[in-house]
Amino acid sequence: MKKLLLVGAAVVAAGATALAAVFTGGPAAGSPVVHTVVVSPNPSDLTPRVQDGAVYKMLQLGGIMFAGGQFSSVKPYNNSATIARNRLFGFNPVSGGLTAFKATFNSEVWALATDGKSLWVGGYFNSVNGVARTGVVKLNPYTGAVDPAFNAKLSGSVTDLAIVKGRLIMGGTFAKKLVAVNPATGGDTGYINLAITGKPQSELAGQTKVFRFAANPAGTRLAIVGTFTSIGGQARQRAALINLGTKATVSGWYSPLFDKPCNSAHPTWTRDVDFSPDGAFFVIVTTGGGFPNDKTRLCDSASRWNANDSRTTYPVWANYTGGDTLLSVQVTRAAVYVQGHQRWMNNPGGSDFAGPGAVSRPGIASLNPNHGLAYSWNPTKDRGVGGYDLLLTAAGLWVGSDTTHIGGETHERLAFLPLP
Repeated sequence: MKKLLLVGAAVVAAGATALAAVFTGGPAAGSPVVHTVVVSPNPSDLTPRVQDGAVYKMLQLGGIMFAGGQFSSVKPYNNSATIARNRLFGFNPVSGGLTAFKATFNSEVWALATDGKSLWVGGYFNSVNGVARTGVVKLNPYTGAVDPAFNAKLSGSVTDLAIVKGRLIMGGTFAKKLVAVNPATGGDTGYINLAITGKPQSELAGQTKVFRFAANPAGTRLAIVGTFTSIGGQARQRAALINLGTKATVSGWYSPLFDKPCNSAHPTWTRDVDFSPDGAFFVIVTTGGGFPNDKTRLCDSASRWNANDSRTTYPVWANYTGGDTLLSVQVTRAAVYVQGHQRWMNNPGGSDFAGPGAVSRPGIASLNPNHGLAYSWNPTKDRGVGGYDLLLTAAGLWVGSDTTHIGGETHERLAFLPLP
């Protein structure tokens, strides 16, 4: 097995783990499902074809799959017709047929959440079906009708959403950046009152924001990434851990490696985060440009962090692409799936070239959760700007992006890799 630059004092020995407990449809919707193996690299043939733009977020609610992003039309898997769908649509994940759900947004959809009955949608819009709603809206998941009782009255965009212990948690550029609201009314519950401020050195052009977050399965911790330098009066750059107790508080977990700037002035260079099924650790993926063999920076990498309240410096492991962006991550016990526009993994010594030990993994890869090295699994996909979302369900892994080929087949912007 080829070597990876491992960041940290110790690396957990690789084990033959095979179980993966996740929630169908998001952190608060549905029962745990089990994966015993890595998903197949061969995509399903029965997925809709998004005709333009990109898919930024996916979510399953019972027998309906939703895909949101920036697009205007979709075709069924058999290319039989072009159907107008404005930035969000629903479909049957088994047959690939579109549902009657229809909603019209005046800008991008970036976030989706469900409690198993209703659908909340977040993004950059301020109008849905002609109704004024800024950043977030609650919809009927079968028709797309706006719920008039829900109005959060935000001042900016929402880029992540989740139902956690009956609260709708939202992250974005709005005034508080992170808030817990009443799912029925949109009113601020006051549960999260943490001042989130500042812009890191290399992100002066970007707005202060919580870009993505992940709740652990128990609903007691929230890992967040985005553009900020302080949370609740404590220094925290680009990444932080929030404890969800009787009220939300800032955990003592922090790494000064996130203080280090990357090469490029990205609005947000910490791009996604996900917890392990047991909540013991989380993985953060980044953009930012390569620094060959520099283990004091986490640019263009995936890194594993233990979920405790101790200040630390180095992750358990880090896997570098060698200068290419990673945009999304999904953690199971069998694998850590990462997606972006990377050419390689296991590439700490490269910078837009394959360094010693690098392996080709275009667009998507799976890593061993224990030591971080890439598995031989290699569907390959078009790189594009990248893959914005990964969603694990009981049947396999959904892949959302701005590209049209994966596994040697044509799958426009949406693909499904089933369990073998």
